[in-house]
Amino acid sequence: MEYIAYVETPYKEKFGIPRQSGLAESTCGEIIFTPKFRNPDAVRGIEEFSHLWLLWEFSRAKQDTFHATVAPPRLGGKEKRGVFATRSPFRPNSIGLSCVKLEKVRIDQKLGPVLTVSGLDLLDHTPLFDIKPYLPYVDAHPEAKNGFAEEFREFQIPVVFPEELQAQLPEHLRGPLLEVLAQDPRAAYNKKPDYIYGMAFADYDIRFTVAEGILTVKEVTRRTQEWKKVK
Repeated sequence: MEYIAYVETPYKEKFGIPRQSGLAESTCGEIIFTPKFRNPDAVRGIEEFSHLWLLWEFSRAKQDTFHATVAPPRLGGKEKRGVFATRSPFRPNSIGLSCVKLEKVRIDQKLGPVLTVSGLDLLDHTPLFDIKPYLPYVDAHPEAKNGFAEEFREFQIPVVFPEELQAQLPEHLRGPLLEVLAQDPRAAYNKKPDYIYGMAFADYDIRFTVAEGILTVKEVTRRTQEWKKVK
């Protein structure tokens, strides 16, 4: 298979990426097609759909050997489940599936069609294999069971984000970052008291602590590393 596009997102490192698409609904990114697929006809009619399926590659989670079981982080990283009963990135084939909302379609003179989507859970520069419309009459099953993920469906942690630190971020990033932090980026097995955690978000480093079930942002700094855009 060949890549058809790449996704530009605010998630520059794996730590901090939402565990599922749609959990941070206001986080936006852009789908940039590779030169071979920059034909506007390829997306003709796509704006008629509100949501899309993205099939993509876990480009930083490849492995050479098959492991039949994995330890989902939400179960504390100690209780195992069959790999096909989880959404772990460590799979026989490193293929991911995400449902995102289509916000806008624009035609760029150089890049061709560019899709703005929200609700992303993909690392910046993740390659895409395919894009398909989401069809609610066949794709949505409200009666479906959530398995071991049921107890985490409505999970959120309170976030304290001082106004003076929020002011260091562009306004359009504040809401998405709050949604990401409310999901508690820490792994269930890596919750240390009095520890300062750090995550990258867009062009910023975010430092935070978690005490007594409350996440508190301690520092916001501009990243010095420049991230390369898809050309």
